[in-house]
Amino acid sequence: MSIPVVRFNINDRPEFHKELRKRVNAHFKETGKSQNADSSMVIKTIFMVCLYTFPLIALISSYVTSFPVMMAMWVLMGFGMSGIGLAVMHDANHGAYSKNPRVNKAVGRLLIMVGGYPPNWKIQHNVLHHSFTNVQGYDEDIETGSMRFSPEQPRRAIFRFQAYYATFLYGLMTIYWFVAKDFVQLLRYNKMGLLETQGLTFWQAFGHIIFQKTLYTIFVIVLPLMILDFPWWQVMIGFGTMHFICGVFLAYIFQPAHVLEETAFFSPDEESSVENSWAIHQLRTTANFANDSKLLSWFVGGLNFQVEHHLFPNICHVHYKELSPIVKQLAMEYDLPYHQHKTFYDALKSHFTLLNDFGTGAYDVRMARA
Repeated sequence: MSIPVVRFNINDRPEFHKELRKRVNAHFKETGKSQNADSSMVIKTIFMVCLYTFPLIALISSYVTSFPVMMAMWVLMGFGMSGIGLAVMHDANHGAYSKNPRVNKAVGRLLIMVGGYPPNWKIQHNVLHHSFTNVQGYDEDIETGSMRFSPEQPRRAIFRFQAYYATFLYGLMTIYWFVAKDFVQLLRYNKMGLLETQGLTFWQAFGHIIFQKTLYTIFVIVLPLMILDFPWWQVMIGFGTMHFICGVFLAYIFQPAHVLEETAFFSPDEESSVENSWAIHQLRTTANFANDSKLLSWFVGGLNFQVEHHLFPNICHVHYKELSPIVKQLAMEYDLPYHQHKTFYDALKSHFTLLNDFGTGAYDVRMARA
C-alpha cells in the first residue's frame, strides 16, 4: 500500500480558487481581523472543557448519590465531548486555532480527553477526508462497510434498512473509536506510509495510544466504578449513554454536510483523476445547513458552514459566517453550486432520504434512467 493520490483537474477554472482566496484575504485585511481564534473562541474552549470535566469531577468525588443525578452527569459529559470534538479540538488539529503551532498541538490534544488519538484523526480527517471528499476508495468518512454511503459501493440486502438503523450505529461511533478504531487505523496507516506524515513510527504511535487510552480508562471508567456507590452495570450504562449522545451528535453534524441528495460522489478513473479542480470539487461534494441558527453554529464549531470550512480549513470557524456571502457570491458568478439547507431538519431529511435510496436501490434506478 502507498500514500493515496487523486489528481484534480488543474485546468477546470483555476481562476475561481485564485479569486476566492483574493477576496477572502481582502476581507481580513479590511476588517483587521486575524484568521485564527478570537476571545470568543477562548471562552468557548473553556466552556466546553468545563462541560465535560465538571460532571466527571462530580462523578469521582463521591458527591453523586442518586441514579438520576449520576445519569445527568454522564449526559452533560456527552454534550461536553461533542463540544470539544466539534468546536475546539477540530480547529486546533487543522492548525486554525492559533498562529502558534504549539498552541494548536496543545489544544488539539484535548481529543485525548474524550478517548481519541490526534495523529490518527489528522490522517483520516485532514489528509483523506478533506483532500478526497466523497471520492470512493479514498475518503474514509464514506467507507464504513456497515452502510452504503456512495453509489460506487456494492448494495447488500441489509442496507435496505440502513436509514432505520443508522442512528443506532452512529451512536456506537465514539465507543468503537475508543475501543478499536485507533488500533485498526494505526495498522492501516502504517502500511500506507501515512504515519510518516505525522512524524511517527508504528511503535511510537502504538505506545502513545496505549498510554493515552489507559489514562482515559482510569479516569472515565475505573475511578467512577470504584468511587460511585452504584452497581457496575449502572455506571457502565451512564458511560455508554455519554458515548451514544456524542456519537449521534457528531454523525448528525458531519453526515448532512456530505451525504445528501444534492451532493456529488466520485470514483477516480484509471489514472486516479477526477473531473474538477480541488476547490470546485469541494463545492460539489459539500453543503451547509441552518446558517441562521446562532446557537447551533456556536455549539457545533461553525461546521454548519461546511462549505467554507472545506475551502478554508486553516481559518478558525468563528469567521465562517462572514466568509459565507463571499463564497456564495463568487460561486454564483462562476455558475457553480452552493449547496445549503435552511434548517437542520431539512439537512437531516435529505441525508436519511439518500440513505434510504442508496439502501433500496432507488438511487441506482434513478441514475440509470437519467
